[in-house]
Amino acid sequence: MMDTWRTLCWLSGMAILQSAMAADSYPSRPIRFLVPGATGSSQDLLSRIVANKLSQQLGQQVVVDVRAGASGVIGIEIGKAAAPDGYTIIAATSTLFAGLPALKSKLSYDPDRDFAPLTRIATVANVMTVNAGLGVESVADLVKLAKAKPGQLNYGSAGNGSPAHLAGAMFDVLADVKTSHVPYKGAAQALTDVIGGQLQYLITSPLVAMPHAKGGRIKVLATTGAKRDPLIPDLPTVADTVPGYQITQWWGVAVPAKTPSAIIAKLHAEIIKALQAPEVRDLVAKQGATVQPESPAEFAAFMLAERLRISNLGKQANIRLDD
Repeated sequence: MMDTWRTLCWLSGMAILQSAMAADSYPSRPIRFLVPGATGSSQDLLSRIVANKLSQQLGQQVVVDVRAGASGVIGIEIGKAAAPDGYTIIAATSTLFAGLPALKSKLSYDPDRDFAPLTRIATVANVMTVNAGLGVESVADLVKLAKAKPGQLNYGSAGNGSPAHLAGAMFDVLADVKTSHVPYKGAAQALTDVIGGQLQYLITSPLVAMPHAKGGRIKVLATTGAKRDPLIPDLPTVADTVPGYQITQWWGVAVPAKTPSAIIAKLHAEIIKALQAPEVRDLVAKQGATVQPESPAEFAAFMLAERLRISNLGKQANIRLDD
């Protein structure tokens, strides 16, 4: 019995020593930054900002590998199957690590079981926009109009379960109104239809919306965060009129489960260092987002709370994504 205990202690000690040695030499070759989404998307652009800074800090190339398809699930499956050695890091998004797990019972991955969280990269509050000819000047006006015309106001999104869909559903639930969801293949087409009057309102990225607002083609009423967006502080929040309203998009970094803790610690420290660099903060701000460095435990707790919040919203608004 004593020999068995000694053997186990020896094996445990060797595992710890090997992990520490691996971290000391890490990274010794290029790192893949897997982006489960479309080229040119926010997660792609933000990942490239972080990857470029990490390359400088680590002295190794960090290569962004964009894998689109099935709302990002194809890319996530590749990340799940990757070796847990620190040479594949994965862009975690609000859709893939919160929205889909909360609203879809059958997924090919489990965000808690299959991945280890590192940190959020950034968050962004979207903006509530309306057709310029709708006669609506504020969120209160939109609520009043929606109550007067139940089911007659249409809002668009990039698809069922997308952030814009959840944002519209939350507005219905918390403002006690009934509006109609119209899913599109992308947000750009939905915005075109807001401009044209086929849709009455849309909740979308401020980067996309603000140029059209300045041109008078749409009106921007408010932001969707709990507090005013520091990048557009003149805009009120939806929550100022609809208490409790809060929905943001966020992006983070994860690694495959069972990645050695020493490598996780090193990667986390380097990513936090990158996010705190003034030039990275400026580049992220140009994408309309705010950097959000945090510990792995904080990121894990945040994602769990987000999934619970979205799951409750799905039940209230009868949103399910199962086939």
